Amino acid sequence: MAKSDSERYDFPVFDRDKFQNYRFLIQNIMQLALQGLLRMDFLDEVAKTLIDFSGCDSVELWLKERGRYYSGKVNRSHKNKFIFKIMPTVTNRDGHIIPQVRERHLPECLLRDILEKRLDLYPGFLSKKGSFWTGDMNSTFSQIAKKLRIRNISQAVQTGGFQSLAVIPIPVEDETIGLLQLKSKASNKMRLQDIEFYESIVETLGIALIHRRTQVELRERIKEFTCLYDIAKLAENTEVSLHELLRRVVELLPPAWLYPEIASARIVLDGRSYATSCFHGSDQKLVAHIVVNGENRGMVEVNYSDEKPELDEGPFLREERNLIDTIAREISLIIERKQTEVEKVRLQDQLRHADRLATIGQLSAGIAHELNEPIGSILGFSQLIKKNPGLPKQAQFDIEKIMKASLHAREVIKKLMLFARQMPPQKTMVNLNKIIDEGLYFLEARCAKEKIEVNRILQKDLPAIHADPAQMTQILVNIVVNAIQAMPGGGVLTIRTSSSKKFVSLLIKDTGVGMKKKIRQKVFLPFFTTKDVREGTGLGLAVVHGIVTSHGGSISVDSEVGKGTIFEIKLPRKETSARKE
Repeated sequence: MAKSDSERYDFPVFDRDKFQNYRFLIQNIMQLALQGLLRMDFLDEVAKTLIDFSGCDSVELWLKERGRYYSGKVNRSHKNKFIFKIMPTVTNRDGHIIPQVRERHLPECLLRDILEKRLDLYPGFLSKKGSFWTGDMNSTFSQIAKKLRIRNISQAVQTGGFQSLAVIPIPVEDETIGLLQLKSKASNKMRLQDIEFYESIVETLGIALIHRRTQVELRERIKEFTCLYDIAKLAENTEVSLHELLRRVVELLPPAWLYPEIASARIVLDGRSYATSCFHGSDQKLVAHIVVNGENRGMVEVNYSDEKPELDEGPFLREERNLIDTIAREISLIIERKQTEVEKVRLQDQLRHADRLATIGQLSAGIAHELNEPIGSILGFSQLIKKNPGLPKQAQFDIEKIMKASLHAREVIKKLMLFARQMPPQKTMVNLNKIIDEGLYFLEARCAKEKIEVNRILQKDLPAIHADPAQMTQILVNIVVNAIQAMPGGGVLTIRTSSSKKFVSLLIKDTGVGMKKKIRQKVFLPFFTTKDVREGTGLGLAVVHGIVTSHGGSISVDSEVGKGTIFEIKLPRKETSARKE
């Protein structure tokens, strides 16, 4: 009759009350693997299972994963406390990564040699599968030290009080992915049949390690893809604002990481932060920058509240680095799409605005032509009546009012004609500094009356421009009058000229009441005004805009409530303008 496993292997160190046979142990290891435990937890459970099963005083597992070596150890003298660490490594002469050991410490050198399959020093202590065992560590390593002619044998043979040692490589196909070390303070605890038995266990352990890794990687990839899919679904909803979208996205991040229970996240965009409720600063963090059109606009950050072991990048996997970079890029694309939508609306507004301008221009031209004749008649007949002798003083006074009103109406019509491009500019060579000096001559008295200080900062030898002098004066007067009206309590009016290779610039700055953004966006619209009906027509800045663009230039406005307004006009220099002509 064939003997049972327990009868065939008479293991003096087995705890037969707890484990019926080695099949139960193998089942237990495989069940741990299928749970998809994290590396440290898996090594902890396996090491404690093996120390209970073997009755040894110390069990240590070395494991090679993702280019690193990890060690998990349990000592019976420390009440089976699990000790996990990442081992320092070096590159051997074949270019492979191996654990770094003390060169003159023979028990450590043994482990390195088994990993590298350099077993020449250990004949008589090896099984057919390359496992090492001895029941007298002092004697065995002393013999090896003598072979190597090591003088300080006691230092080279430090056994830590252990007598029996078994070192069993963990194979997967043709690769050794780790080691199992069993140590006992009793001598001669290991025999060849014990080693062969543990080799069969270790073969199962190798398969279990691969299963565990596969389970973990599959679970992590599912979490990552779920996160990216949910972000993509959020991005499809065009009705959600960017702020609300980022608030929702940040909540999707912690569950996608290896330790979701201690993970928190935040997204920072243009100085505004969107964070999970439990977010806190930590040194253990992963950061990716949000770059939009080449500009760094913010970042995505995920961190852990508790310290975790070193992996590929701190406590994070390299797949998590790829994930956070992908999330940052996806957020950048979302921002670009949102900006494109805003730009599309803005362009549509500009098209509608241009259409309104064209319509108003056509109406203005027609109205101006229709009104010119009757206003001319009113002025003519008023002048004839005024020449009649013997007119009462009241009649003369009334006729003066009629003539002033008619002249004002004619000025409005001129502005309408100019706005409608019905009056072509009479261009000549013009020096802006001279225009400013002449234009301010009539305005400085008003500025003094309003307690407004006028600062002129005019560039010497300012290049001439090809422009209509009257229209340049009109630009200056219109903007300066607006500035005076914006400083009812006094202030400072600054007028500056400068030039570049292509442009001559005129800058007019006041320290007045300023404008809100909504008003600033409409200042060049015809008939738009914030003044009383009797104070303005809403054509002044529209006419200025028309004059500047008809000269091939540009005008911009910058304003802040309570801090004043700046108008900057750029007009092409003589050579640029001549080429356009």
